[in-house]
Amino acid sequence: MVSSKREEENNACDTRPLALPVNQNKYPMNRIITDFKLDGQGDWTAILSCGHPQHTRHRPPFENRSWVLSQDGRNSKIGEILNCVRCDDFEIPSDFVRFKVTPEFSEDTMPEGLKNNHQTGSGIWGKIVVLEGALIYQIKSKNINDELSPDRPGIIVPELSHSIEPRGPLRFFIEFYKRVADRE
Repeated sequence: MVSSKREEENNACDTRPLALPVNQNKYPMNRIITDFKLDGQGDWTAILSCGHPQHTRHRPPFENRSWVLSQDGRNSKIGEILNCVRCDDFEIPSDFVRFKVTPEFSEDTMPEGLKNNHQTGSGIWGKIVVLEGALIYQIKSKNINDELSPDRPGIIVPELSHSIEPRGPLRFFIEFYKRVADRE
């Protein structure tokens, strides 16, 4: 049986971070530059492997990035690393949509693999939605150990190893998100 909470959801992505920011830049999340695009104001933004855009403006004397002004300069930065402040805040990119939803799991039916460290691929985000009960969401590399509940979903950041553990009886499912252009 599909829950009413799931029925209310549509393909639009709730981009709000976790109820309380858990990373607060203590453990920066470095991402690879995959492309560059102009924003609505004519400033260049780097597109990161997580899907977030990040401004790479050239505004001397405050920001000296003359390389951003030429195609060759921008191409030379593809593959380099930038810290993604939006990943630091566990924020799903605003242009991402839900493309897959798991079946509903309980403490007895959840796959064993979810209890072990695992990760999504590049550009694939997730949201752990607890319907009843609670889960412990662990990201050991970031020293994160959060309790998820119906009022507090867990955001899964691409390429970041994590695990979940049931905390007694529960019901939950996981939603996966990617860029609209990448939809199947």
